[in-house]
Amino acid sequence: MKWVDIYRSRTTTAADAVKDIRSGDRVWIHPGCNTPFQLIDAMVDRAPELEDVEVVHILTFLEAPYVEPGMEPHFRHRALFTGANVRQAVNEGRADFVPIHLHEVPSLITDGLMPVDVALVHLSPPDEHGFCSFGVGVDATKAAVENARSVIALVNQQMPRALGDSFVHISKLTHVVEVDAPILEHPMAPEISEVARKIGGNIASLIPDGATLQMGIGEIPDAVLDFLEDKQHLGVHTEMFSDGLVDLFEAGVVTNEKKTLHRGKIVTSFVIGTRRAFDFVDNNPFMEFHPNDYVNDPFIVAKNDKMVAINSAISVDLTGQVCADSIGTRVYSGFGGQLDFVRGAARSKGGVPIIALPSTAQGGKVSRLTNMLLPGSGVVTTRADVHYVVTEYGIANMWGRSLRDRARSLIDIAHPEFREELERAAGERNLL
Repeated sequence: MKWVDIYRSRTTTAADAVKDIRSGDRVWIHPGCNTPFQLIDAMVDRAPELEDVEVVHILTFLEAPYVEPGMEPHFRHRALFTGANVRQAVNEGRADFVPIHLHEVPSLITDGLMPVDVALVHLSPPDEHGFCSFGVGVDATKAAVENARSVIALVNQQMPRALGDSFVHISKLTHVVEVDAPILEHPMAPEISEVARKIGGNIASLIPDGATLQMGIGEIPDAVLDFLEDKQHLGVHTEMFSDGLVDLFEAGVVTNEKKTLHRGKIVTSFVIGTRRAFDFVDNNPFMEFHPNDYVNDPFIVAKNDKMVAINSAISVDLTGQVCADSIGTRVYSGFGGQLDFVRGAARSKGGVPIIALPSTAQGGKVSRLTNMLLPGSGVVTTRADVHYVVTEYGIANMWGRSLRDRARSLIDIAHPEFREELERAAGERNLL
C-alpha cells in the first residue's frame, strides 16, 4: 500500500483510537506544548472501563484529570518531572515521582525498565514521503513511539515541521486522529522584576563572546536575554527553546558560527513558547531537534566549547548543596536537565555552569541561601558539582573552594537582612 492509503486507513476518532488502551497498560503522554489534551480527555472518558492504567510523562500543560481524587482505581500517574497539574496528587500519595536525569529518561523505555504499551503523541502532518515530525517536542517521546505496542497520534495541521532527529513514518502509527487546532502556548514572563533583572545582569557578565548557551524556563532566563544584545556569535545547545532566543537570533547575536559541535545549528529537544517560536522552528534549517538522550548527555554537552549552563534553584545551603526539586519533603518539580548541563558545562573547555536564584522567597521573609536545607529537601546539584551561584547581590564561585570559603562567598551574596543570621549559624558550625 502507498503511505497515503495506510494513513487514511488508520484515521479515526479520538474516542475510537483510545479503545486500544487496556487495563494494566502503561501510557506515555507527549509532554510540554505537545500535550495531546484531546486524546487525554478521550482516555479519561473511558475510566469506568479501565483499571490500573499507569500514565507516564514529563511536564504537561492544562489539567490532568487522571489524577483527580476518585480516579485511583482507574489511573495512577508516574511523574518524571512534577508539574503544577500533578503536584498535589504526588504529595498526597495518589501519584508517584521518579527522580531522574532528563538524559536518562529515554533509556528507561528502551532498556525495558519502564516499557510503554501505548503512546499518545501530537505530530505534524505527513510530508510527501509520509513522515510526520514530532513538532515542538522530541524529548523522550521518540523512544516511546519506537517501543510502544500502540501509537495513537494527534496529527495537527497547525503543528510545525521541526527538522533533525525528529520524524516518524506514518506506518509506525497505529491510529491517526486529525485536528486543526492551535498548539498550546506558554508565553514569556509579561514583566521582568527588578530582582530578576539584576540577576540577569550578573549572569550576563559571565557569558563570553562565542559562548554556547543552555537556559531553562522562567523569569530569570528571560531576564538574561535582555543583557546579551552586545554579545557576539553566541550559539545555542539547550533542552528547551523559547521565544527569547528567537529575538537574539533575529538580532544577529545568536549565529552559532563559533560552535564546536553542530556549527551553524541551534540544537534543542523541545519548545516551550508561543506561536512566534513555533513559526520560527517550522521547516527551519537553522534548527536541529534531537531526543533528550542526545541533547542532555553531559558528554555531548561538553563538546561545546565555552558552554554556559544557566539553571535555577529553590535554595542553596552554605556548603553549596543545591535543592531544585522540592521544598522540604514536598516534591515541587524534578531533576530535569540541571545536572546534565552543569556537568556538561563543567567538562567543556571554558565552560561556565551557573545556578541562579533570588536571594529571598515569600516576599522577602525567607532567605533562599540557608544554613542548612530544610529536612527532606532533595539535592539536585551536589556541592562537588556546583560552580557559580548567582543572586541579585552578586556572584559566588564555589568550585574548588573549601567549606569556609563557600560560606563566606554565599553570605556575601545573600540578602543583607539575613547575612548576620547566616554568619552566626556558620560560626556555630565552625564554617567561619
